[in-house]
Amino acid sequence: MDDRAVVEAQIGRPPRAFARVAVRCPFGRPAVAEQLPFDADGKPFPTQFWMTCPHLVTQVSRLEAAGGVDRWTRASQDDPELAASLAAADTEQRAARPELPVGIAGSSRSGSLKCLHAHTAYALARPGYELGERILAEAEPLWPPDRCCTDPLP
Repeated sequence: MDDRAVVEAQIGRPPRAFARVAVRCPFGRPAVAEQLPFDADGKPFPTQFWMTCPHLVTQVSRLEAAGGVDRWTRASQDDPELAASLAAADTEQRAARPELPVGIAGSSRSGSLKCLHAHTAYALARPGYELGERILAEAEPLWPPDRCCTDPLP
């Protein structure tokens, strides 16, 4: 099965603007997809790195449901290291996709987070993004312990 088909099975629909798999889980399956700036219909797709691994999505969803977006937004405002990390990642994101000059998760304003999934996907695809890496540490375990969560695929 090709990567696009695996991603479709993982997210339950055809992926929009799929470019490639950017990160694989320890079992070799797609975990983060890199998206094109525009889909086949020419509609903008502002999120460059899209989390596809169901287990990882669930782990980060738990953080969001527990108020993680607000908590990590405050942390990124209160901690100079995290603020600098977020600013640098947003700048890098804008430079990587000049046709869509927005930050991570399509953010057009600085200093607040929209989606922890996008920040953690970015951290997995672009190691060194401190804010995303700290969020990922809180989402542990990132992977199932004994087998891929998408096996067996149809």
